[in-house]
Amino acid sequence: MQAVRSRAARTMPSTRFLSRLLFTSPSSLSKTNSCSQSHLQFIISSYSFSSASLLLSSPVKPDASPIRFSSPFLSSRRGVYSSSRMDQIDVSYIGQQAAKEIDEILMGPLGFSVDQLMELAGLSVAAAIAEVYKPSENRKVLVICGPGNNGGDGLVAARHLYHFGYQPVICYPKRSSSRLFSGLVTQLKSLEISFVSEEELPPMLSDEYDLVVDAMFGFSFHGTPREPFAYLIRAVSALTCANIQHKKETKVVSIDIPSGWDVELGDPAQEDTDVRGIRPHMLVSLTAPKLCAKKFTGPHHFLGGRFVPPAIVKQFNLKIPPYPGSSMCVRIGKPPSVDISALRENYVSPELIESKVSADPFDQFKIWFDEALAAGLREPNAMALSTVGKDGKPSSRIVLLKGFDKQGFVWYTNYGSRKAHELSENPHASLLFHWNELNREVRIEGTVTKVSEEESEKYFHSRPRGSQLGAIVSKQSTVLPDRTAIYNAYKELEQKYCDGTEIPKPEYWGGYRLTPTLFEFWQGQPSRLHDRLQYTVREVEGKQAWLIERLSP
Repeated sequence: MQAVRSRAARTMPSTRFLSRLLFTSPSSLSKTNSCSQSHLQFIISSYSFSSASLLLSSPVKPDASPIRFSSPFLSSRRGVYSSSRMDQIDVSYIGQQAAKEIDEILMGPLGFSVDQLMELAGLSVAAAIAEVYKPSENRKVLVICGPGNNGGDGLVAARHLYHFGYQPVICYPKRSSSRLFSGLVTQLKSLEISFVSEEELPPMLSDEYDLVVDAMFGFSFHGTPREPFAYLIRAVSALTCANIQHKKETKVVSIDIPSGWDVELGDPAQEDTDVRGIRPHMLVSLTAPKLCAKKFTGPHHFLGGRFVPPAIVKQFNLKIPPYPGSSMCVRIGKPPSVDISALRENYVSPELIESKVSADPFDQFKIWFDEALAAGLREPNAMALSTVGKDGKPSSRIVLLKGFDKQGFVWYTNYGSRKAHELSENPHASLLFHWNELNREVRIEGTVTKVSEEESEKYFHSRPRGSQLGAIVSKQSTVLPDRTAIYNAYKELEQKYCDGTEIPKPEYWGGYRLTPTLFEFWQGQPSRLHDRLQYTVREVEGKQAWLIERLSP
């Protein structure tokens, strides 16, 4: 019997959001030629850099007066504001001064270093990108980095994106000479990640890139962006026109503050000025959303930076949503509405040919299962078990494969559960493995029997003690009055066996084995011309053999 071990790994979500965010103003959308005019204006301005020097953002001096803005959002509570407008999530929005004070406290009495915060921020950005934009569809990423800490966040994010399977390219025109930033550049070059100048970029970024990460300016920046960043902001803003004309959507992700925006007032274009900031598809706020984030209208707003200590939360009265599991980011905006009928995947996979597969379906399953493990899929042993009782009503649930050999596929459960009752009435069942990242499925039909008591005992005592106790206290599929009932029963049992003595396997818990009579291997292909190879048992010269047949997709 081959034991099955699950490898946990970071995976990419399979859901695709098809809503398109257009950056252009309502007036420009009403004219069919306005995008062409904007595109032409951008191309002309691209080659006429201003001679003005670059205004660098720098840390605030202790004796510097805080910069204040006349804003309808400002109140007397140190620049911290709360809103539950976004999908009923109560979250704080902070002003520029509060953001600066939080950073000073983090890097002062709380002992954080700049490089530590930068690493956490960059990882958060990369995690948010990976949650929405799969590398298989958005592989080429342009990361535009400014001279300050926001640019450093972008450099860190680029490194993590590389390890997540993307192909980042970095535009870093005004490099910092500090040891920290030089080290980040060295790390990226060691991965053979390309650096390009602004002059080397294509006139239309959508011609080469699937994603653009805006890491130019953060919350400490003020004033009007100067060259070459004014040009780069225009280049990213012009992607809207490129999307319309070229029928290709290059997504834009801004780190903390969309470049060109006022930290508190938002996009200056919304105030009927001639200056226009970037309007991204995704905004990844750091520590807490800044006031300008209230005017973000894109489909994906995330919060990153899972490092805010309770002292900061208390001092600034911050309201931060909980992060799910071990994630470094949390969605704080309502996900975009989706036309379910429009959700589709264009599969691209190696062909599944009869002459190239194993004659034995058990061997073919092992090949695919090993490849799923090697690909880092999370719980590739998860399978849908479908059963039908004597009433003819089907039911399905996910169980975990715990072993397989030529005799069948084994899992363990409570013998008093619904699936166990249905299997006692009808021993025919099916298993389905769905490996989305590999565009593969395996469906197995057969008859089910219980494994030996010895086999169940051996596996039960190989489980963690907590899982053993859970198997005892759970009367699976029965109705509970509330969660405390099973939790209290668990704590009592935990206390009973706290001395480390062996926990006896309950009689109502054990394993099942499905002995296959049919296998189907499915491989996704373009235009829905999927490969489906079916193995069935046939009698050949008095012996049982597996017959391979191709099914229509």
